[in-house]
Amino acid sequence: MELVRLQKYIADCGVASRRKAEELIKQARVKVNGTVVTEMGIKVSDADLVEVDGKIIKPENKKVYILLNKPPGYVTTVKDQFGRPTVIDLLKGVKERVFPVGRLDYETTGLLILTNDGDFAYRMTHPKHKVEKTYLATIAGIPTGEEISRFEKGLRIEDYITAPAKFKIVAKNKQNCVAEITIHEGRNRQVRKMCEAIGHPVLSLKRISIGKLSIGNLAEGDWRELTQDEVKSLLSL
Repeated sequence: MELVRLQKYIADCGVASRRKAEELIKQARVKVNGTVVTEMGIKVSDADLVEVDGKIIKPENKKVYILLNKPPGYVTTVKDQFGRPTVIDLLKGVKERVFPVGRLDYETTGLLILTNDGDFAYRMTHPKHKVEKTYLATIAGIPTGEEISRFEKGLRIEDYITAPAKFKIVAKNKQNCVAEITIHEGRNRQVRKMCEAIGHPVLSLKRISIGKLSIGNLAEGDWRELTQDEVKSLLSL
């Protein structure tokens, strides 16, 4: 039987992405054959008994890929320790256990992919693949050309410098503007922090596309399965 790294096995079971699986392992929430495992190098096969939070997990046979138009007020996680609504609560009729690919903030809306395919999630989220994510951001004020240039070249945010990004004003009035922003990183609240760094905080934020996949006319709170062509297109990025 094929041996795979424990974090990949957990992702293939639809429990969490590989990165989240690594966190579960570090938190001593994973057992292999009855023994708690906290090291990343462990490899397992289908013959091993793997448990997460006391529940036995097995790889999902059917891979599913879901596009959700996330509304505000939902946490992008499978479970929330504070009892807040999660994006999983919106997936009525989905029998497979899926997890979010990346994240959207509590109040951020728009395109979110959920799957039980760990390899797919890894391809979509790992920085080395540079998958573009585009947002519509309503921001306070109207940035100057110099501020936009700084945004696009990269900004120091806390302890890191952001990768080059795209910023285009698509609508404006005297007080605010709407900008189309494209990044290929996925750091926590990155778009909001970048806008704050140039002095124009975000008032509302919606993700409208990942790669060539767009939210289209899918209503807020609704979901649909991705087509095979859409999955192939995303994997080709």
